[in-house]
Amino acid sequence: MTEHREVIVVGGGQAGLAIGHFLARQGRRFTILEAAGELGAAWSERWDSLKLFTPVRYDSLPGLAFPGNPDTYPGRDEVVAYLNEYVRHFQLPVELDSRVIGVRGADGRFVVELADRRYEADQVVIATGPFQVPFTPAIAAEMAPNVAQLHSTEYRHPGQLPEGPVVVVGGGNTGYQIAEELVRVREVHLAISARQTPLPQRLLGRDVFRFLQAAGLIDKTVDSRLGRRMKDRETLIGSSPRGARKQGIRLRPRVTGAAGSALTFADGTQQTASAVIWATGFRLDHSFVQLPVFDAHGAVKHRRGVTDAPGLYFLGLPWQHTRGSALLGWVKDDADYIAGRIAERATTNGAGAHASAPESSTAPGR
Repeated sequence: MTEHREVIVVGGGQAGLAIGHFLARQGRRFTILEAAGELGAAWSERWDSLKLFTPVRYDSLPGLAFPGNPDTYPGRDEVVAYLNEYVRHFQLPVELDSRVIGVRGADGRFVVELADRRYEADQVVIATGPFQVPFTPAIAAEMAPNVAQLHSTEYRHPGQLPEGPVVVVGGGNTGYQIAEELVRVREVHLAISARQTPLPQRLLGRDVFRFLQAAGLIDKTVDSRLGRRMKDRETLIGSSPRGARKQGIRLRPRVTGAAGSALTFADGTQQTASAVIWATGFRLDHSFVQLPVFDAHGAVKHRRGVTDAPGLYFLGLPWQHTRGSALLGWVKDDADYIAGRIAERATTNGAGAHASAPESSTAPGR
């Protein structure tokens, strides 16, 4: 059977839920399809002690404040609980265990295919987020079988690892946070391929995001002069090479090779390891979208999430429009914008007579 929806949203993470809020306010007939068997899977699959580097005051999705002291930093489980409460509060139509295997055009609409069913939709939002396919370098295969190797998505706590030196590969916020936890009980080496600008978590007694927000840096668009410079430069929040050294973490340059139980670094030195944590990030995978909306390198061609395929949108991409596009507390801005484009198209095509006009909102607690 093929069911019809005005809008299908692919992905039930923070981006999918944010656009769902606006679609519900418009009175749309829509469904959010989530591949995982639980809400917040992208968060629940991270390490136990994970803390957001944005405080509660900046962690709200539209319409529902993130609970707690505005100046505290939520943990992994608090984020998962909030996302579940968000769905319950707004009664969003999320279908779990619903992995999409194809999105294609058909007769001026879209067909969204799953293994056991399919939907026909007037419009589609791809909101699968930036944390799709964990990436591990090919050299990991050169390590000996007795070396425990985990991608950061598989790491939960130090007790998972055997005794002995640990090498954490990846100098982003994830790599630093995991290394800072492990160094309390292990010898830890942190391999960094590219230096990132460190910022303190708090400055003059206030969270650094207050200053970034006041200076307009979070809202700089990707096509602005500063945005073009910033988009390829990640920032460390609350961690730094100097601070890592003070904690006893041994900083190493990028990994260039592996053999047996040893990793080789760019300076020619080596380090044996009982375990390696690959904090090497993720790759986007939009191969299920069978429409001509990608460039020669496979990147989505869009303007603030709006593609050249009328009625097809992307949401939650890194630097989709601003630095905050993929962040929990800022994804609402792009979601609001795309919801407006959905309403405009529905009205133009005569499918929006029952829906209210698109509305803008600022979430409480921002």
